[in-house]
Amino acid sequence: MTPILRILGIETSCDETAASVVVRHENGQGEILSDVVLSQLEEHSAYGGVVPEIAARAHVEALDRLIEEALTSANVSLSEIDAVAATSGPGLIGGLIVGLMTGKAIARAANKPLYAINHLEGHALTARLTDGLPFPYLMLLVSGGHTQLILVRGVGEYERWGTTIDDALGEAFDKTAKLLGLPYPGGPAVEKAAAKGNADRFNLPRPMVGEARLDFSFSGLKTAVRQAATAIAPLSEQDIADICASFQKAVSRTLKDRIGRGLQRFMEEYPDVSGTPALVVAGGVAANQEIRRTLQQLCEIHHFRFVAPPLHLCTDNAVMIGWAGLERMALGIAPDSLDVQPRSRWPLDAQAQTLIGFGKRGAKA
Repeated sequence: MTPILRILGIETSCDETAASVVVRHENGQGEILSDVVLSQLEEHSAYGGVVPEIAARAHVEALDRLIEEALTSANVSLSEIDAVAATSGPGLIGGLIVGLMTGKAIARAANKPLYAINHLEGHALTARLTDGLPFPYLMLLVSGGHTQLILVRGVGEYERWGTTIDDALGEAFDKTAKLLGLPYPGGPAVEKAAAKGNADRFNLPRPMVGEARLDFSFSGLKTAVRQAATAIAPLSEQDIADICASFQKAVSRTLKDRIGRGLQRFMEEYPDVSGTPALVVAGGVAANQEIRRTLQQLCEIHHFRFVAPPLHLCTDNAVMIGWAGLERMALGIAPDSLDVQPRSRWPLDAQAQTLIGFGKRGAKA
């Protein structure tokens, strides 16, 4: 058996500054010794979205203090840490630089190995920490920056089955909220308004429903929301609630079709998988209860296990970064050089076809 491993995790890819200490025991089970997250919601809410420069400055101001708090809360010193894991991408380059440079400095000063972690891999492996999930399994990542259906075959072995060809789902929620005059972040605001609305009032489109490919599209749905709102302006509170409910219903029906086809493909490719096959959902949009209910019902129909880590581990956090580092350590994967660079774009599946553009910094998705 592998020895007990302790790691310091650092996450600064967007608008949460986070640090954690995570342990991997001899039997492979994980334990969270500390989990410290500082949200920047108040700093960005006035702008209706994340401002990269503000986010980077906030990381600089808070990260050292959070790391110290994480170590103190875990009752461990740097000398007792076996490695440092820091998010290296994808994300906002300013924030990535802050976190990765801090991780490098700690690794160099304490003479510890450094693991530069793909933020998406952190999401992909979290269910193994929380639920002990064996490979392979499917993961639906739904957040402000990503909407992807990924086959997780093993540590470092990922196959993207579907991705958005335009807007991420979280982005569509945010833009819908902004259009309707609701506060940022848009996901919780739209869900709250939808609870009082009539989901059948507006017949909004279900993008890509029925197509054999497993990709997503939400730009047209967002446009349909704008057209519906413009047609009945000025909007009453009930109008806004009805639009939100109709939007949420359209999203749920779209996901039901897209993910349902993904579950069918999984069983075709892995008919002899041991135990109950699993669908993992991660990302901030996973907090939406309507979407969760839809996915849970879908899993029951297809005899899949529905796995949703606790909400604080679905959104950005340093625990998942630390755990991804521990998974690599346990397999004997070599740490990264201190010359490793942050990557604002870093697809989890490097072999997947680029669908929404490719620039100097690499594939967008």
